[in-house]
Amino acid sequence: MLRCRLSSVPFVAGLLIASSALANAGEPRALLELFTSQGCSSCPAADKLLGELAADPSVVALSVPIDYWDYLGWKDTLASPGHSARQRAYAKVRGDREVYTPQIVVNGATHVLGSDPGAVERAITVTDRNTAVMSVPVVLSLSGNALNVNITALKDHGGGEVWLCPLTRSVPVEIGRGENHGRTVTYHNVVRHWLKLGDFGGTQSAWNVPLSDFQGDDIDAVAVMVQQGTREKPGIVLGAALAPIARQTSQVR
Repeated sequence: MLRCRLSSVPFVAGLLIASSALANAGEPRALLELFTSQGCSSCPAADKLLGELAADPSVVALSVPIDYWDYLGWKDTLASPGHSARQRAYAKVRGDREVYTPQIVVNGATHVLGSDPGAVERAITVTDRNTAVMSVPVVLSLSGNALNVNITALKDHGGGEVWLCPLTRSVPVEIGRGENHGRTVTYHNVVRHWLKLGDFGGTQSAWNVPLSDFQGDDIDAVAVMVQQGTREKPGIVLGAALAPIARQTSQVR
């Protein structure tokens, strides 16, 4: 399978922080969302590329596993219907109906084949020509048992939303059936769920998020993004940050 594509698809709508200074000194230049599936034979090459991109501090690279290929013989163990809905929402906003795997959406603005590193880099360059893209600093820090999220707007960017995504940085999966039968694929920066922190109106904003809101044994990183539009009509990404965190450990008494 060269590319797993949907043609005309109906739109469906106790954690420890590794460091108290969580954000990188430099602002990232891109947010990359890889829509991938364990049931797609084209995806492992893209999953490998996403792992390489995740090691690049100049980008925030996320795996967003979808569920619409589950009927092909293997149910994706990391997928979420919400991820599929997000990909479809992007396609509806763009107006191109391009819903396929592996697909990387770059800065919320355009999409490329997820296994093509040259296309990814070119898309970053093109989307960055919009001065609003990735222009809003996002700073993450720890205060007691809460994660502080601070957003400073350099100018009015209009309305948008702020989302927190708990992540698992590395998930090896042994695939037992389907097109990738017998393969073990490692997924990187896997989005586990979405937590809306609030709306963004173009001014300085801050949230104090209890760690208990997103803690879990498999969570070892967190990403925060500021995005124009709404969940149903996502626009360009105005800013993002990713920080590693230590997994919760249980103490035996």
